[in-house]
Amino acid sequence: MKSTTTLILHLIALLCVAAVGAALVSQHVFDMPPCAWCVFQRVLFLAIAVVCWLGILAGRFNSLAPRAAGLLAALGAAGGFIAGWYQDNVAAQMFSCDLTFADRFMVESGLDAGVPWLFGIFATCMDARVELLGIEYVLWAMALFVVVAILGLVAAFRRRTR
Repeated sequence: MKSTTTLILHLIALLCVAAVGAALVSQHVFDMPPCAWCVFQRVLFLAIAVVCWLGILAGRFNSLAPRAAGLLAALGAAGGFIAGWYQDNVAAQMFSCDLTFADRFMVESGLDAGVPWLFGIFATCMDARVELLGIEYVLWAMALFVVVAILGLVAAFRRRTR
């Protein structure tokens, strides 16, 4: 039987992958081109998912690995929330995202050119302001980062039951 921590880590990873899947559907099906901060948040969601699944795998050899993965997921989610806040409150007011941290990271890492269907930057932050069910897309991402952070902390600090 899987532990509750393992199940929480699987849930976090699946939520993160689903968020990126929803972003890709929005981009490729509904023609909502992403900005640099949008794709940077995709990187964070995918990194959190990988950390969770690696924590589950490493948990077979070290019982602390899933807890560490939960803590790293919470920290990654905090970074994602901050990125979303910056996108919503600062970058979305700018005419261009050029030379912001997200733009430099995506370009210098080569992710935007190497995997453009996933990480390509096709809009400015001002142009990428769109709503889903009456709520700005970035606010949905920020809410999910909060959920992921809470779940990560639960996985990291919950008491073990026997």
